[in-house]
Amino acid sequence: MAKVYELIIAGGGPAGITAAVYAARKKLDFVLVTRDIGGQAAWSGDIENYTGYQFVTGPELAVKFEEHARKYQFPIKENEGLISIEKENEIISINTGKARYSTKALIIASGKRSRELNVPGERELKNKGVAYCATCDGPLFAGKEVAVIGGGNSALDAALQMVKIAKKVYLVNNTPELGGDKVMRQKLEEAANVTIFNGSRVERINGEKFVTGIGISSGSVKKELELQGVFVEIGLLPNSEFAGIVKRNANDEIMVNNACETDIPGIFAAGDVTDVPEKQIIIAAGEGAKATLAAFKFLMRN
Repeated sequence: MAKVYELIIAGGGPAGITAAVYAARKKLDFVLVTRDIGGQAAWSGDIENYTGYQFVTGPELAVKFEEHARKYQFPIKENEGLISIEKENEIISINTGKARYSTKALIIASGKRSRELNVPGERELKNKGVAYCATCDGPLFAGKEVAVIGGGNSALDAALQMVKIAKKVYLVNNTPELGGDKVMRQKLEEAANVTIFNGSRVERINGEKFVTGIGISSGSVKKELELQGVFVEIGLLPNSEFAGIVKRNANDEIMVNNACETDIPGIFAAGDVTDVPEKQIIIAAGEGAKATLAAFKFLMRN
C-alpha cells in the first residue's frame, strides 16, 4: 500500500518553505514537492523591506530560506510540479508527472510565473535576448542597450538592476504614469542612462538569431529602438492550472479564507497563488506559516 503522508506542501518559495519549517517543528510526517527552491524570491533584486534585513538580495534571501529548511532534514522532492489533484474519501492524491503522492492534508504554495507579452518575436527570441528575470540574466547584458517592459514594482526593480549593468535602459510602460513604490520611481528618474516611454506599447520584438530591437507605439506614433535585450515585467500568472478541484477567482487565483482554507476540506493554499491581496515575500511567508498551523489543527480534529 502506498504511503499516505499527514501533509504535502507543494511549492518551495517563501510560502512553501515557511510552511515546511512550521511542519517540521510540529513533527508532522510530510514532504515538500517543488520545481525549485526559492521561487520568485530568487528572481528579485535588492530587497529593503523584509523584516530583519535592512538590505538583502533576492538570491541571498533564497539561500537563507533553503539553509533554514534543510536544517530540519525533511524529505524534498525537487524538480517536480503538480499536474493534477484528486480527493477520494479523506485521501488527497497529487500527480507530478514523475510520481503520485497521497496525503491527509495539502498546502498549495505554487506561486506565480511571468506573464508574456504575446507579440511577434517574443517566443522565437526567448533566451536569445528576451528574458523574464533581470536578477538571473541581467549580467549577460553588461554594456549593452536593453528595454524593460512594464510599469509596476517588478519592472522598476528590473530597471534599477539594469541601470548598474547596461549602457542604456529603455523603460516601456503602457499606462500614462509609472506605478510602484515612490522611492523606486525617484531612483529611476534620477538615473542618467534611462529613458522612460509612458503610454507606450511594444508591437513586436525584432531579430533573427538574437534580439536586435523592438517596435513601440504611442497612439499613432510609432518608434523603432535598437537594442540587444528585452526584460518582460508585466505581471504574473498564478500557477493554479492543476487546481481545478478548488474554487478560483476570475484571475485563476485560489480562493482562501483567513485560515488559508480552500473550499475543499483538507486542502489549503498560501502565497501568491491565492487571492490574498499584496504579493510580497513577507506576506507569502506569513501565509505559509498560517497554512501549516491551520493544517495541523485540521489533522488533530480528523
